[in-house]
Amino acid sequence: MSTSATRTPLTARRGAALTGTVQVPGDKSISHRALMFGLLTVGRTTITGLLEGEDVINTAKVCRALGARVEQTGPGAWTVHGVGVGGLVQPAEPLDFGNSGTGCRLMMGVVGAHPIRATFDGDASLRKRPMRRALDPLELFGLTVVSQAEGGRLPITTQGPKDAVPVVYESPVASAQVKSAVLLAGLNTPGVTTVIEKEATRDHTERMLTHFGAEVTVTPHGEHGWRIDLVGQPELKPAPVVVPADPSSAAFPMVAAAIVPGSDVTITGVMMNPLRTGLFTTLVEMGAEIEILNARVESGEDVADLRVRGSKLTGVDVPAHRAPSMIDEYPVLAVAAAFAEGPTRMRGLHELRVKESDRLAAVAAGLAAAGVDHTIEGDDLIVAGNGKVPGGGTVETHMDHRIAMSFLVMGLGTTQPMTVDDTAFIATSFPDFTGLMRGLGADFS
Repeated sequence: MSTSATRTPLTARRGAALTGTVQVPGDKSISHRALMFGLLTVGRTTITGLLEGEDVINTAKVCRALGARVEQTGPGAWTVHGVGVGGLVQPAEPLDFGNSGTGCRLMMGVVGAHPIRATFDGDASLRKRPMRRALDPLELFGLTVVSQAEGGRLPITTQGPKDAVPVVYESPVASAQVKSAVLLAGLNTPGVTTVIEKEATRDHTERMLTHFGAEVTVTPHGEHGWRIDLVGQPELKPAPVVVPADPSSAAFPMVAAAIVPGSDVTITGVMMNPLRTGLFTTLVEMGAEIEILNARVESGEDVADLRVRGSKLTGVDVPAHRAPSMIDEYPVLAVAAAFAEGPTRMRGLHELRVKESDRLAAVAAGLAAAGVDHTIEGDDLIVAGNGKVPGGGTVETHMDHRIAMSFLVMGLGTTQPMTVDDTAFIATSFPDFTGLMRGLGADFS
């Protein structure tokens, strides 16, 4: 944990227009999954564009601990020699996920249906985050929770069943992590495992299951949901993975370009999966000038280059059913909303309360530090935009990388500079954030 002595604060100031072409890091969700699928495949999986942030590197270390040979062959280029479904080895040490909730919850699914004992742990921030939402469905497969910290938190030790049983699981929360944990457990289970979700969540696991040769059927369920059926115990086939640029990371230069007058920024190779483009859709509704260039498909995912220009934004109403497609982007959307004319209401943000920090509270505190009128009504955040943001405050990041980056972006457009109290945790998802943004003309000091 950063102490006051080791914190690395940073201040962002208003400056000239942002210009240039950039490539943001590879998608974190795809990077985690590419390593895990490599582990569960017999043979050699090649990965290009892997996000080499701390979260993903921790997942690579855990894959090694479970028997895979994982090697870096160049910048963003990795190979995984896997052990196959059913072939995981008993780890000798606790599995340490650092700050990564995604890595931890998904790997609980990977490990959970194998007859091995494993201890899951992480840093001080991850130890505060709830894990029962992933463990509850895994217990239906036959997993036993041997020990856990208070409230179902890390460190947690589990013992997998000798023979897992398939389940039909109707998820009470719209969470791609929970859905993915269940499907990954279903891989080492005979018969068909089914997940039913009322709200569609990001479908990277389903796409990657298909890419590696598993039998997956996805059918509509209700108004906004899906039913996913997975045939268990497949022999996954090695398949190359090209990791697209992370839309959650692209969000920062995208919003920065939109709020700084005169800007013209192109972001290359961004994932355009329809279940990840909520921020893009919302910014366009607000009047952001965003052009889609060179649309294409890579490793089963939709990809494009995005050109963003300085724009006059207007407040909008963001429906709750859009939340799963942009759950990580709400902090930076709140920044865009502060610069818009008129109120923006973001509905149904309960999931933000269980992120790296209570992101809803952290965003509200950041807006207050910048002098932005806002209210929280239940799980809705309302930002009263009037086109100009005073700034001048210091934002507590609460060890949360997205809070830090969002309010640094805000400082590029505020009247007075904005300071964040700690930038150390930015490395978990976007190691060169400050360098990339300075390259576009951002004034960070």
